[in-house]
Amino acid sequence: MIIVFTVFVYFAVLLVLSRLTARQSNNETFYRGERRSPWYMVAFGMVGASISGVTVVSVPGMVTKIDMTYLQTCMGFILGYVVVAFVLLPLYYRLNLTTIYGYLGERLGRRSYVTGSSFFLLSKMTGAAVRFYVVCMILQRFVFDALSIPFWVTVVVMVVLIWLYTHRGGIRTLVWTDTFQTACLFSSVMLIFIQVAAALDMSAVEAVRTVASSDMSRVFVFDDWMSKQHFWKQFLSGIFIVIVMTGLDQDMMQKNLTCKTLRSAQKDMCTYGVAFLPANLLFLALGVLLVMLAQRQGVSLPAQGDELLPMFAASGNLGMPVVILFTIGIVAASFSSADSALTALTTCFCVDICGKEADERLRRCVHLAICVLFVVFILLFRSINSTSVIDAIYILCSYTYGPLLGLFAYGLLTRQPVADRWVPYVAIASPVLCFALETWAREYAGYHFGYELLMLNGLLTFVGIWLTRRWR
Repeated sequence: MIIVFTVFVYFAVLLVLSRLTARQSNNETFYRGERRSPWYMVAFGMVGASISGVTVVSVPGMVTKIDMTYLQTCMGFILGYVVVAFVLLPLYYRLNLTTIYGYLGERLGRRSYVTGSSFFLLSKMTGAAVRFYVVCMILQRFVFDALSIPFWVTVVVMVVLIWLYTHRGGIRTLVWTDTFQTACLFSSVMLIFIQVAAALDMSAVEAVRTVASSDMSRVFVFDDWMSKQHFWKQFLSGIFIVIVMTGLDQDMMQKNLTCKTLRSAQKDMCTYGVAFLPANLLFLALGVLLVMLAQRQGVSLPAQGDELLPMFAASGNLGMPVVILFTIGIVAASFSSADSALTALTTCFCVDICGKEADERLRRCVHLAICVLFVVFILLFRSINSTSVIDAIYILCSYTYGPLLGLFAYGLLTRQPVADRWVPYVAIASPVLCFALETWAREYAGYHFGYELLMLNGLLTFVGIWLTRRWR
């Protein structure tokens, strides 16, 4: 019951923050926060918003398979955020955009605009629902099953709570709730780190030294070009992941566009871009300590790295405080990513697809409908209950960002017109061709694509738009 009480108090704080920040509710508040958000609040909150509950669970377990080589990707993130801050943000602020896909309408045409928005809607709805489903499953397994609470009740209640604190204030509320949730997330992870170190009879300083000297602290891979963990593959992929999945993603950019000025937004983005490196280092260091703890206790490591942190945190072996902290950390991470996704989906559908930015009644109806659809998707994944299908959905999401990269790259890097009527077909054909090339390379050349598949997908879209430009 203490866990349920803790979660109840946590949501009570969110609802109070929502009440305080949404006294004047309108579309300008919901979509853009009236462009009054302090940049440092946005920066701090974005660190947590960009780290989903799946990340909290998955990253510590990475050390069992690839050591700390994920930090190579995080290094690429930093340069990617600089590109977004000084190339894309000036463009978005100059055009005074509500959704970033408005640029495609200005530069390429109406069909390109709707195509970009549609790819975002498809990718974000499926991706956010899968991530939230995974977190709901973890909480159900380790917390709510013991209380005999059905899974569908867990999902419905959690989504209703998100709707309650976002339906009025929208993005303005999220700037403040994300700040609170980020503080909860990292406080819980650091306290779990200290608890695990204590279980190993170490102080926090000794734990840091032990992690640094561990064989699992390997960061760089330069000797194997075929490896997915090769430095240049990871580093360059990190740059493009940020450009596409942040700079070209309405969900990730909407809070940045609430800052008062362009310069404030740039400071915000560069600040939280740099913060990703130590944040992920903390998760990986925790993973190293958990592996050491498993070895000391004679516990077999789970087959899936994703189960490493839940195995210890939710088992109760480290004490009830760790169970509570784990629950708060997971809830904070999952909610700070899910609430912004639902708000961005509402914004994108109303503004880009319906073209009715000023219609408040439509916005409220769409927001509610998207929350309902979100619940349906999660329960559908539950009924499928197949890891292979979930993996396929994740792959689908990764493919859908490629056309966005190609569309924006064509608009920014060329002055050529487009055959706007052909753009939807090119955007669909590119991921299909990309999938065929990836399958061929794996089967006949023994080459396994990693994150660089995103760059190939974007390149194919770019080339397709360029080749069809004469068919206007």
